[in-house]
Amino acid sequence: MRLRDLREDSDLTQKQIAEILNVKQNTYSQYETGQRQIPIEALIKLAKFYKTSTDYLLGLTNIRKPYPRAKNT
Repeated sequence: MRLRDLREDSDLTQKQIAEILNVKQNTYSQYETGQRQIPIEALIKLAKFYKTSTDYLLGLTNIRKPYPRAKNT
């Protein structure tokens, strides 16, 4: 996953991102390292925060630009 690269490119700490997700820093660290699966809700929140797609975060595409948003989100 590209969480670490995006976080570092944004000059943010794990603690700052953990606060956005309402989790402890060590929990977020485990998301970054793949030791714990990130919940879908947190994945969506990060995709919106970084202005990218969940597919990009998961490494399913190399295109960072997000998809057009659905009208109800």
